[in-house]
Amino acid sequence: MKNWSLARQFFVGQLVFVLALTSTISWVLYLDAEDNTFDAASQRMLAVATTFADDPYVLESVESSDPTGRLQPYAVEVMDDLGVDFVTIMDTDRTRYTHRNPGEIGGKYIGSIDQALAGDPHVEVFTGTLGPSVRAIVPVFTEDDLVTALVAAGVTVDTVSIARNAQLPLVWLIAAGALTAGTLVSLVLSRHLRRATLGLGTEQLSRMFVFYDSVLHSVRDGLVLTDLRGKLVLYNDQAAALLNLPPSAPGDPKPASGVGLSPSVEELLMSGRRAVDEIHVTDDRVLVVNQEPAVPASGTKPLGTVTTIRDHTELETLSDEVQTMRTLTEALRAQTHEHANRLHTIVSLIELDRRGEALEFATRDLQQSQQLTDEVVAAIDEPFITALLVGKAAQANERGLHLVIDVAGTVETSGMDSRDLVTIIGNLLDNAFDAAASSSERSVTLAVYTEGEAEETIVIEVSDSGPGLSDAQLGNVFTLGSSSKGAAGTRGLGLALVRQAVHRLGGTIRVTNDGGALFTVRLPAVPRADHPQTANRSGEGELPRD
Repeated sequence: MKNWSLARQFFVGQLVFVLALTSTISWVLYLDAEDNTFDAASQRMLAVATTFADDPYVLESVESSDPTGRLQPYAVEVMDDLGVDFVTIMDTDRTRYTHRNPGEIGGKYIGSIDQALAGDPHVEVFTGTLGPSVRAIVPVFTEDDLVTALVAAGVTVDTVSIARNAQLPLVWLIAAGALTAGTLVSLVLSRHLRRATLGLGTEQLSRMFVFYDSVLHSVRDGLVLTDLRGKLVLYNDQAAALLNLPPSAPGDPKPASGVGLSPSVEELLMSGRRAVDEIHVTDDRVLVVNQEPAVPASGTKPLGTVTTIRDHTELETLSDEVQTMRTLTEALRAQTHEHANRLHTIVSLIELDRRGEALEFATRDLQQSQQLTDEVVAAIDEPFITALLVGKAAQANERGLHLVIDVAGTVETSGMDSRDLVTIIGNLLDNAFDAAASSSERSVTLAVYTEGEAEETIVIEVSDSGPGLSDAQLGNVFTLGSSSKGAAGTRGLGLALVRQAVHRLGGTIRVTNDGGALFTVRLPAVPRADHPQTANRSGEGELPRD
C-alpha cells in the first residue's frame, strides 16, 4: 500500500470512510424507524384502549350479570376492524372478560396492572399468551371515579416488526444513494489528485521534494519559478543574491513587479515568454537569463515559467578589461599610424634638401602633440585616462573628426577604479564618434572639470554634432539593447555598462539634446565606500534622464 499513488490512497481512504459513514447512517435510520414504529404502535394501542374504557356500553356490560357474553362479540368485531391483535377487558382481579382466544376467557391476565388500578393509563412491552406484544392498559371508571374494570389493547411484536420492515427499503435507498454519491465524488477527486501529483505516491513525493529542494539550493545558477500571473512562486538563494531579493518564503508568492527588479528582468518574468541566453544588465551585475514555460507531462497549458540566471559579471569585467585594452591599442595604433605618416613627411622633406621646412614641420607637430599630452597629464593623474585621450585624439584625426578635449583645472581621480573611468569615457567617445561621422561638422567635444565649492564633484561631458536622440531614445538609451545610433543592439550593452560603471562610482548620468547628443556624468571626487546595491534600476533618480 505504501507504493500506491497518492490518488489511489486518497480514493481507498475516501471509499472506506464513505462505507463507514453510510453504515453508521443506515444503522441510525434503522433504529430511528424501529423507535418510531414502536412509538406509533404504543400511541395507537393507547387510543384503542382509551376508546373502550370511555365507552358507556363497556361500563354497563362489566356491571351486568354476563360481561363476557356482551363484551366478547363487541371486542372481536373491533379487533377485526382495527387490525388489533387483542383487546382484553378484565376485572380488577385480572379475570378476563374477553380475549382473542376464547379459551383464555376467565383466566388471569398476564401483565402489569398496578398503574392502571391506580387510575393511570400504562403502556409496556410484555410477553403474554400471544407472545411479546406492545400493549396499553387503561382503567374503566364508574360515575363515582372508581376503577371497576381494566381494558388492555395490544399488537404483537411481530406485527410491529412488519410495520418497521416496511420502512427499510427507504433506509436502504438512502444508504445506497449516499454510498454511490460518495464513491463518485471520491473518484472525481482521485482523478484530479492523480493529475495534480502526476500519479506519484506520498513517499515518492516526499523524496522528490527533498531532492529538488536540495538541488534548488545547491546549484550555482539562480533559479526562479513564476506563475501565470507573474508572481515569484519560489527562487533559490543564488537567485536572491543575483537579483537582490529577500529570502524566499514558501507559500508566499511575491509579484515580480513589486520587489525592486531591474526593468528588463521584471518585464521578462512578467511576460512569461521564452528567452535563450539573454543578457540583462542591472546596476551591479551582468546576467545571462534563460526562461522556459513549465508544461506538465500531460501536455496541458503551462503552469508558469522556469527561469535560470547565470552571473557573468566577472566574465564581463574581464571582457571589459580586454575591450579597454583593445580601445587603448586601437588609439595607440591610430596615433602610431599618424606619427608614421608625419615621419615619412619629415624624411621626404630632408631627402628633398628642405631641412628647414622639415624642422619646422617636426617642431610644430611635436608642440601640438606635447601640448595635448601635457594638458591632460597635468589635469588628470590617471595614466590610463591620459593614454586613452591621447589615443582617441589620434583616432579622431584618422577618421577625419575634430575632437576638442577641454580639461579644466586639476581633476583628482585617485581612489576611483580606472577601468570604470575608461569604460565611461571610452564608450561615450565611441558613441559620439559614430554620431558625428554622419554630420557635416564632424566634431566631438569632451569636457572634464570639477564643480562645487570644495570641487567635490567631477563632471564629464561628451557632446557631438550628430542628429541627437529621439524622445523614445532619450527614455531608454541606457537600457540594454538600446542604441544612441538608432540601431538597437549595436551600442546597447556599451551604454548599459556605462550606466553600471557610473553607479559603481556613486555618480549620476543624464542625456539631453544640445545640437547633438550631450551626455553628462557627475562623479563624487571621493567615491562612496558603500553604495546601495538596490539603487533605482529604472535609470531615473540615480541615473536621471531628460
